[in-house]
Amino acid sequence: MKAKLNINKNEIISKIDRRIYGSFIEHLGRAVYGGIYEPTHDSADELGFRGDVLELVRNLKVPIVRYPGGNFVSGYNWEDGIGDKSKRPRKLDLAWLSVETNEVGIDDFQAWAKRANTDVMMAVNLGTRGPDEARALIEYCNGETNTYYANLRRENGYEEPFGFKLWCLGNEMDGDWQICHKTAEEYARVATETAKVLRWVDPSIELVACGSSDHHMPTYGEWESTVLEHTYDYIDYLSLHCYYGNYKGTPDFLARAEDMDRFIKETASICDKERARRNSDKVINLSFDEWNIWYRTKDEEKTAPRWLVAPPLLEEKFNFEDALLAGCMLITLQNNSDRVKIACLAQLVNVIAPIMTENGGVAWKQTIFYPYMYASLFGNGVALSTKAEVDAYTSAEGWNVPYLCSSTIFDEENGRLVIFAVNRSLDDKIELDVSLKGLEGYTLAEHIELYCDDLKATNSKEEQRVAPRKKEISCGSSISLEKHSWNMLVFERNS
Repeated sequence: MKAKLNINKNEIISKIDRRIYGSFIEHLGRAVYGGIYEPTHDSADELGFRGDVLELVRNLKVPIVRYPGGNFVSGYNWEDGIGDKSKRPRKLDLAWLSVETNEVGIDDFQAWAKRANTDVMMAVNLGTRGPDEARALIEYCNGETNTYYANLRRENGYEEPFGFKLWCLGNEMDGDWQICHKTAEEYARVATETAKVLRWVDPSIELVACGSSDHHMPTYGEWESTVLEHTYDYIDYLSLHCYYGNYKGTPDFLARAEDMDRFIKETASICDKERARRNSDKVINLSFDEWNIWYRTKDEEKTAPRWLVAPPLLEEKFNFEDALLAGCMLITLQNNSDRVKIACLAQLVNVIAPIMTENGGVAWKQTIFYPYMYASLFGNGVALSTKAEVDAYTSAEGWNVPYLCSSTIFDEENGRLVIFAVNRSLDDKIELDVSLKGLEGYTLAEHIELYCDDLKATNSKEEQRVAPRKKEISCGSSISLEKHSWNMLVFERNS
């Protein structure tokens, strides 16, 4: 199969906000305990954090991590996770039917984030709590005043503020699975009042309001409109969440990124409709702060034993075709970087995650680790419009799906142009011709390929069956993309 990419230096989508390569840690399963934190592990540091996990997170260069949830946050009392660990209460976590020891809380997580070279995207509880607790929390985290909560942080050993600059106003409040879920009107009012007090304490922060937890929710659209009507003047971003599963075969599964693209564009349009109604200059951008592949363990917590500490929950075992879709979803985020400024791969360790661990044992990379890592490392600069001439197939929904899914990132400062490309064909190679306008003098310097003949191949602690390799650069005019493969093409400026 032949394909052509037409790329023009002047056809810019947007500068990439590095926060689109963010991730997520929730108090769920083994994400925290046995994931980032295991004091008895051979690699643990003096605070109990696993050094092997920290090294992998640093390899990913994760710019921001959302914390502490997720469903968990809607029943969380942040005061339980500060100060002397011996005095912290053990609590029932109703979100995941587990026992929360509170060994790790805000004090500890901010210390882990510093060691991981990442920032924290802090979520506040708007389920069982509200504005009063939120204003106390932000004073504790960011306050510089001689006042109760700022002084409480100092008493707990942290003289300097944590300085969290990005805050989520609750989580998935449209879902009846959420503790104290709300109607759009109920949520919009409490989110507005919470946003006001948060900004009064720290005017420098940015705020994310809850959009629909999925665009198949019966209230999708109506929810966004109501929330924006109330919160528009106080927030900066509206959230989107979506997970995909392989229910109808690989071709339809790999087409799910087209659904993600539609979700983004539809939600941006709803934001712009409210902007037009107000005749406002302010643009509400998007925070896609939960996205991933998740279906094998979707309802696992409903049948798992109750009231355990850190039970193994939602430990999705990703295969090669999952890595292909993850690559397509990252490409979709890059191609929508004019509106999506934040995104969080959910989650980071053990729970539907690129990094897996064994309690007391090793840590390893799941298949989706690799497209995520390369996007984070090389997907920086400005996203350029990528016009593809390529054959397409029809998905189960009747969509026209190009066999080639691609994005282009131009990093002028480092003299580098990067094309991310997924060949969605299960049978045919793509012979790719790349036309660069305004980028004369850039030639292909590196081709990284992620390919496995077995679409169901997985990685384990014993074997990395799915791992990237460098392809030899051919002298021909076209670039060969193997059937069902993820690729990164790095063009460098000739000196």
